[in-house]
Amino acid sequence: MTIHPKVLEVTDRIRARSEKTRGLYLDRLAAAKDAGPRRASLACGNQAHGFAACGPGDKAVLKGDVAPNLGIITAYNDMLSAHQPYETYPELIRQAAREVGGVAQVAGGVPAMCDGVTQGQTGMELSLFSRDAIAMAAAIGSVAQHL
Repeated sequence: MTIHPKVLEVTDRIRARSEKTRGLYLDRLAAAKDAGPRRASLACGNQAHGFAACGPGDKAVLKGDVAPNLGIITAYNDMLSAHQPYETYPELIRQAAREVGGVAQVAGGVPAMCDGVTQGQTGMELSLFSRDAIAMAAAIGSVAQHL
């Protein structure tokens, strides 16, 4: 498969422009991985919130404090047909995590609207502003310390 030269040019430009921030992000991920799960530093009540919705098998894995617990941030909702495939993603991610000895839980949902649905409608300009809300909601769900 040959990639169009223009696509390669744009990709290289994005890669160069984001090199510093991407490097910082990857360094933070490596540090978090080296630090391991932080569940042991949480009070029992905090851990209970994180474990409450897990099945018995996932609870047993998490209480060992060595297995990773992935937070799933989802944009699924019933009102958008384009988001329909996302309904099954959390369970697929949970199963994939279990297969490698981890756990995955939905840690947050993000508000979502469809640009196509809102075209020509009052309020359609909110679909652009919603991206800020989506980013903030994803960030909030991503910092859960019980993961």
